Amino acid sequence: MCRLRPILLLFLLLEAFSCSDSRPQPSNAPGELESTPNLVVIFVDDLGFGDLGCTGGDFRTPNIDRLATEGAFFTDFSVAQPVCSASRAALLTGCYPNRLGIHGALGPSNNHGLDPDETTLAEMLKEQGYATAVFGKWHLGLQPEVLPTRQGFDHFAGIPYSNDMWPQHPESDAYPPLPLFEQEEIVEHDPDQRKFTRGFAQRGVEFIQQSVTEEKPFFLYLPQPMPHVPLFVSEEFEGHSGKGLYGDVVEEIDAAVGMILTTLDELKIADNTMVIFASDNGPWLSYGDHAGSTGGLREGKGTVFEGGVREPLLMRWPNGIPAGRVIREPAMAIDILPTIATFAHAKLPERTIDGRDISALLTGASESLDPNHQYYYWYNRNELHAMRSGRWKLHFPHGYRTMNGCELGSGGMPGKYDYSAKTGLELYDLATDPKEQHDVAAEYPRVVRELTSYAKVMRQRLGDRLQDMTGSEIREPRKFSSD
Repeated sequence: MCRLRPILLLFLLLEAFSCSDSRPQPSNAPGELESTPNLVVIFVDDLGFGDLGCTGGDFRTPNIDRLATEGAFFTDFSVAQPVCSASRAALLTGCYPNRLGIHGALGPSNNHGLDPDETTLAEMLKEQGYATAVFGKWHLGLQPEVLPTRQGFDHFAGIPYSNDMWPQHPESDAYPPLPLFEQEEIVEHDPDQRKFTRGFAQRGVEFIQQSVTEEKPFFLYLPQPMPHVPLFVSEEFEGHSGKGLYGDVVEEIDAAVGMILTTLDELKIADNTMVIFASDNGPWLSYGDHAGSTGGLREGKGTVFEGGVREPLLMRWPNGIPAGRVIREPAMAIDILPTIATFAHAKLPERTIDGRDISALLTGASESLDPNHQYYYWYNRNELHAMRSGRWKLHFPHGYRTMNGCELGSGGMPGKYDYSAKTGLELYDLATDPKEQHDVAAEYPRVVRELTSYAKVMRQRLGDRLQDMTGSEIREPRKFSSD
């Protein structure tokens, strides 16, 4: 069901609220803060744009919605690639994942991972004296040399890749038992996934409490494995939503967010803690009733149409971000690291990154950024599939998968995609057509020419397998022997 009307209504209501003189104001401008903010990044898995209450969804998500009303809501935020590992690499490094040689979803048989020579968000903040921890799904390499403990995190508990990469996978019996790590040691195989959502949040709560006791600023990265299939909830949340297992999972994720927010309130550190909430990509549509809603956006996970890459980005920081702020400027996950660097007064990585600082949008210092830097590119592995500038999104000719005309899966069994779909050189005006239904390339040839010229430069830098081009700026991941 299309959710665009309630979404637009919510945006209008939030914007009206953001213009009210009575709304809470930041107590300091970023440059005037007595201390740098604590940081909590909650990055869930396969959530749809239309799954939250604040985006018109059917599920009860009061804690996540609270982040929207008490902070900033990006309506046009996207991930760098619509798949697990690549998306996470972009978030943690500020780089397009293909710049780093990270593609797709790394699994137990992959012999590479995120190069430790790259600077992660955790490493950047450790230089500023932050305590750092990650609890949940890592998915940037399995070998000890590329685990979180070698990438800037003091603490790690969780799984190294997706929760469906285990012997009970519905379409493959090739996976080994799913390992659960504590630091660099496997402490259990095929753990009880019903304990994941609340359990990882509880570890986050304990880390926050410990950091406050030690009087250290902290960075908590909470990459929840759900609502990626297979879906699991605790006994407390079975049937909680009244809308099926997927709804139960989403509502338990919301409760886990509530655990974090309550802890910040109880410790009286909420005002100077930035909480960020987003998802790694859109819903895995082939799973039918075990997948989320795009809110009417086109396609889903695995494609660079809006349903695959657009996610709600919520950012709350009472000391620095006005409440109820609605931001329609495009932004991407690669922008998180350079923006946090500004707020934390941290040094950017020495190696080239792709993200831009969007702190001025968050604080209200600016309603828009330099148009010369508002170009975003979506690759699928090494293929350049689309790009965006302002309201315009240009798709380059490529094939993609779709469930249109296909039977959806049910009960944890996926349906079969149609992989024969193709798109040509197509231009969409996302300001009036966020569902990407009306190609206007013929009406705006100048826009097509301008965006194509920028894409040509990007192909020289990062390559494009569709045009048999190898980029000059690609860096290698850390590789390991297959022995």
